[in-house]
Amino acid sequence: MILKMDNKSKDFYNIMGRFFGSRIVQNKTNDRIYDDNNKKWYVYLDNNNPVAFVSVVSGVIKNIYSIKDDFLIELLTYVSKETKIKDSIVTNIYSNVYNSCGFICANDNGYKNFIKIRSDINE
Repeated sequence: MILKMDNKSKDFYNIMGRFFGSRIVQNKTNDRIYDDNNKKWYVYLDNNNPVAFVSVVSGVIKNIYSIKDDFLIELLTYVSKETKIKDSIVTNIYSNVYNSCGFICANDNGYKNFIKIRSDINE
């Protein structure tokens, strides 16, 4: 199941709270996760447990995390159908997933641990 929410949604912190400040997430993604007011969160639940998430602001992915590539593929496919993804600088650990989902990827962003992705604008 995929939930769409923001930080004012009922149960947002019950679902997402453990990810904010998590060293596990930070060590895996080389990114910190914040609950900014303007983010839309897409959360993948497996047996009612959050296992993947993507946050988006105006078509730009801000945060991304998953415990398993299959969850993230399904989640990104869902997000891509709802929103045309503009240039987003995201963790490069999921590069194979981005390619599987049809994102255009570029490593020319000047960051060691991140990659630039976007939807195909010619679609």
